[in-house]
Amino acid sequence: MTSADPTKSNPEAPNPQLPTVQRLRIRYAKRGRLRFTSHRDFGRAFERAVRRAGVPIAYSSGYTPHPKISYAGAAPTGAASEAEYLEIGVTRPLDPADVHRALDAALPPGLDVLDVTVGAQGRGALAERLQASSWRLRLTGVAPQDAVRAAEAFMQAPEVTVERMTKKGLRSFDARAAVVSLVGAADPDGEDRCAILDLVVRHGTPSVRPDDVLAGLRAVADFAPSDVPVATRVAQGPLDPETGTVGDPFATDRDAS
Repeated sequence: MTSADPTKSNPEAPNPQLPTVQRLRIRYAKRGRLRFTSHRDFGRAFERAVRRAGVPIAYSSGYTPHPKISYAGAAPTGAASEAEYLEIGVTRPLDPADVHRALDAALPPGLDVLDVTVGAQGRGALAERLQASSWRLRLTGVAPQDAVRAAEAFMQAPEVTVERMTKKGLRSFDARAAVVSLVGAADPDGEDRCAILDLVVRHGTPSVRPDDVLAGLRAVADFAPSDVPVATRVAQGPLDPETGTVGDPFATDRDAS
């Protein structure tokens, strides 16, 4: 039996599709009220944007072909983000700058395309590079010194057990183990009683989210802001083990181009 030619469409599919000739990796933002867009709703909006923009998206073979769109590391519903990522397969080579402009124009304001790059062959999957996230939590009605004290108490704790309701029921886990750094400070853009928490969290199973860290702060420092904090993911990518900072997941692709 001879192996199939990967550059040709699948002859056994009911409706043979054109092959994927290029993979484009996309960074996008969820801002303002659009942070409440669920992952499923965003997926539908993005597929509509692909069609409106005229992007020649590749489709899977089979009886129910699907557009080749892979999502990685989506933020929780309600969290804003400047670092959401996905990858698409297209049927002809495209200029990433043209795709950037076309998709950004086709998406509603608040769902904004920030960067598009060509995925380098043989450099690993995009999802494998998303090792950690950097978050900023804005806390209104909180004195900065209280945020500093709570963050220090959290980081000094050997373990911080929190609970979260999952599809399998209530689950307990250690939120402290995944936190690389947590720093409280005054909000440079806020009023007197306005603080921020800068958080770097390592990805894992279960994933530790900003609300888990806030639950941990209540447990170890009796720290419970009266207003709901606004969490924004400012970066997502490879974790530098020496500095504890989050890098650019597209750097490897740019180096190969």
